[in-house]
Amino acid sequence: MSKAVRKELVYTIPNRCRVCYTCVRECPAKAIQIINGQAQVINKRCIGCGNCVRVCSQHAKAFIRLTTEVDQLLSSDKKVVAMVAPSFPAEFNEFTDYKILIGMIRALGFDYVCEVAFGADLVSKEFNNLLKNNKPYISSDCPAIVFYIEQYHPNLIKYLAPIASPMVATARVMKQKYGEDIETVFIGPCVAKKAESDETSEELTFIELREMFESHNITPEGITPSDFDPPYAGKGAIFPVSRGLLQTIDATEDVYDGRIIAAEGRQNFKEAIKEFENGIIHHSLELLCCEACIMGPGTNTKDTNKYARRIKVNEYVKEKLANLNHKQWEKEIKTYETLDMRQSFSHMDRRIDIPTEEEINEVLISIGKKSEKDHLNCGACGYVTCREHAIAIIQGFAETEMCLPYSIEKLHMSLTDLKVSNDKLNSAREALRQQEKLAHMGQLSAGIAHELNNPLGVIIMYANILLDECDKDSDLYSDLKLISEQSDRCKSIVGGLLNFARKNQVKFDHINILELINKSLSSIIIKKDISISIKHKLNNPYAWVDIEQMIQVISNLSKNAIEAMPDGGCLTLYVEDKEETIIFEISDTGKGIKKEHLDKIFEPFFTTKGLGKGTGLGLATIYGIVKMHKGQIAVKSNTEPSKGPTGTIFTITIPRKHTNE
Repeated sequence: MSKAVRKELVYTIPNRCRVCYTCVRECPAKAIQIINGQAQVINKRCIGCGNCVRVCSQHAKAFIRLTTEVDQLLSSDKKVVAMVAPSFPAEFNEFTDYKILIGMIRALGFDYVCEVAFGADLVSKEFNNLLKNNKPYISSDCPAIVFYIEQYHPNLIKYLAPIASPMVATARVMKQKYGEDIETVFIGPCVAKKAESDETSEELTFIELREMFESHNITPEGITPSDFDPPYAGKGAIFPVSRGLLQTIDATEDVYDGRIIAAEGRQNFKEAIKEFENGIIHHSLELLCCEACIMGPGTNTKDTNKYARRIKVNEYVKEKLANLNHKQWEKEIKTYETLDMRQSFSHMDRRIDIPTEEEINEVLISIGKKSEKDHLNCGACGYVTCREHAIAIIQGFAETEMCLPYSIEKLHMSLTDLKVSNDKLNSAREALRQQEKLAHMGQLSAGIAHELNNPLGVIIMYANILLDECDKDSDLYSDLKLISEQSDRCKSIVGGLLNFARKNQVKFDHINILELINKSLSSIIIKKDISISIKHKLNNPYAWVDIEQMIQVISNLSKNAIEAMPDGGCLTLYVEDKEETIIFEISDTGKGIKKEHLDKIFEPFFTTKGLGKGTGLGLATIYGIVKMHKGQIAVKSNTEPSKGPTGTIFTITIPRKHTNE
């Protein structure tokens, strides 16, 4: 029977887990739960196979260590027996003589060192007798297999061979031989053994035994070689290799006339159980959760030479049988064959109901699996199929982010969104920098305009007075007229500076935007090789604007667009609305504005036109008018045909309503 209180056999070291999901893939019981990307072992579901410990490259999975408890036993007044599993030749292959290892174990303080292989001899004999019932059985010597059936196939418990494992059988032999007060410590390759039975005191893996040798400074040098204490084992020593039970009882595995089918490894044993449960096969099963005991999780994980390890066991068994005192062995077998070898099992159903198809499909859709062709079944999440992953998500064992294709697609979308956000942020940063520069320039322009406005008014007034008093035919009259005209021009420039600095008043009127566009175009001369396109997507064409100022904005931008297309082209005016705003786009197919000029075009007196063809106040005035309407103006332009059609687009966004409405 298993331990009264099941120990937490395997656990996660959180800061080492790197979200690779290898443990999820390797766990036959699916006893791994992913929480925030960390793989946690669910002790209640764990069968102690230790696969996750063996495959974790980051050493994030570890099994419980009992070296301290064993040290306490050895320092007590009680007699302690070390029961060594028959797979030891595969693990300690550095020793040319196994007796050195036995001597080192005795040096730790053990009173007796015996072979679990003798227990395997007894178990094999019992199993062979059991097969005479002509009923199929499942071998019960692997505790991980027993736990798996008890928890996930409890209906098959009745087929588990009701025979104690070699470890338990050996513990019973030791208690009969040395008394019930004897303490027994199993030493072997298996983690699940730590929870198998209450009949052993403690259980060590070979890894822990090496750790004890190191902590006690026990090395082969100076060790007196020693042999096992009797009873000595026979063919049971071959038990830990693949099909070891078959070889021990001289059975065959032929499906036609054999009695037993052997299966090992996390996938193979599950397939064998499935076929047995479904009635596809009717043979007895010899099952091992790992690839035979010689490759157990409690062995040296760096040594993956499976067949070399098997050869070491074979050589040991061959030499052992050659030197075995068969009469003494048979005598020992008869001595203990009346020993109670029965074993009982517990019903510990851990099965979880499968979710409905509707629930499964809902999760599949949420991770981008909208149809069968989206089910890649790549296994990157640790589950064989996308469907299994979806079920695990519903059951709380998995997370959607475990799906690699889904996470990569989500990452690409995030990167795209981030790029868009960065572009918007850069545009906003540039716009803010431009606005700050224009704001400073506006303050300067407003100050200059204010200072010039008064003297200009005086000059214009007195020039006009003198014009009225002067003879029109005199030379003085033409000089005074020139002064008046140039003063008016200066006043116009000052007015433009005031517009740019947003110092003028805005007279709002409720007007149809489409009528505003038509009025704006009627005031400009359009060449024959220029086509005009007016497009809109307006739900409500009415807005509050200063009609004259907005006509000035649209007509000036349209004039600039026409001048940018000396060889002809298309001028497009597009307008759309939202609930609170009106958006204008004036675009052309001209030569475009150079990149180095884009951040200067709204500055007063900046112009790309030839000498005498512009004052450089047009766009500055437009900027000021848009700002007076509490709006925004932006420009995009392309001058390189290799990057697409050339041309410029001005976008103006203004509120539909004004603040004093």
